[in-house]
Amino acid sequence: MKWWNVVGLVVACVVLSAGLSSCRRSEDQEKQKVVELSYSIFFPPSHIQCKTAEAWAEEIEKRSNGKVKITVYPAGTLTKAPQCYDGVVNGLSDIGMSCFAYTRGRFGLLEGIDLPLGYPSGLVATRVATEMVLKYKPKEVSDVHVLYIHAHGPGILASRKPVRELNDLTGMKVRATGLSSKIVQSLGGTPVAMSQPETYEALQKGVVEATFCPIETLKGWKQGEVINSITDTSVIGYTTAMFVVMNKSAWDRLSPELQEVFAQVSNEWVDKHGQAWDQADEEGMVFINKLQREVIKLSEEEKQQWKDAVKPILDEYITKTAEQGLPGKEFLADVKSLIEKLSTKAGQ
Repeated sequence: MKWWNVVGLVVACVVLSAGLSSCRRSEDQEKQKVVELSYSIFFPPSHIQCKTAEAWAEEIEKRSNGKVKITVYPAGTLTKAPQCYDGVVNGLSDIGMSCFAYTRGRFGLLEGIDLPLGYPSGLVATRVATEMVLKYKPKEVSDVHVLYIHAHGPGILASRKPVRELNDLTGMKVRATGLSSKIVQSLGGTPVAMSQPETYEALQKGVVEATFCPIETLKGWKQGEVINSITDTSVIGYTTAMFVVMNKSAWDRLSPELQEVFAQVSNEWVDKHGQAWDQADEEGMVFINKLQREVIKLSEEEKQQWKDAVKPILDEYITKTAEQGLPGKEFLADVKSLIEKLSTKAGQ
């Protein structure tokens, strides 16, 4: 072999080796590339819904084989509860969890989920809320990618002084958000708008005399410490729908494989959040009993009076959405039908 052929062969081997090394480095770099996302949550770290959300983030990381890492910012440390949705839209956080009700008037169709329709449990409310959003795909949430929705069990009345009948609510200052403000008004009370993180101190100082909330709140937010009785108003049990949404640009940057991971895990976490709400309600009742707070049951006559009192809210929703060109009547009929169907199926 001529000497120049030997040199050429050596050069070719060096080039090939360098090329292979470069490919391996490129592959290694691709493997090491991690999508880092921020997740803003208004619940405190100790709350079961925050823990359930953290478990969701961990499962995403696990099933993506570490290709996605989600940093959770609880207790509104990244964006406060009322600003969470816009924070996701504007990229202040990649993912956000908060209540539609904290931005009253913005989510005209979805306000129907929160109406006093007699939700029996958090699991039913969560399934209904997610299914309705996926079915109707309302324009009002088109500026984000919806991962899933969850919703608490039936809202009850917790107060500093006993409420044994509807007349006891007349003029009482009651903490409420979104449509629950209208519920308070229809029952004769005076609604005071505020988020959950503000409510403990407001009750403690007498700024409000009562709050409409799921039973879990009395433990999860420690509000049972600053009330003296609860009234079982589940006959008009409302819920509060809570979104888990993602910035559209952040979603679009995910590969199809990672998007599928998010979709699968989110679908599984619908029931996990619903069950967590019900578990929290059970723990909330144990907490109330331990504090020896009075639990008041309404008579059948009183129940009917409360139902009659809130009926105009349902009628108003239908009228208002029709004026906005939204299918509120159909939406509400679907919600009622789904509550009945899921309640019967669950034996509730």
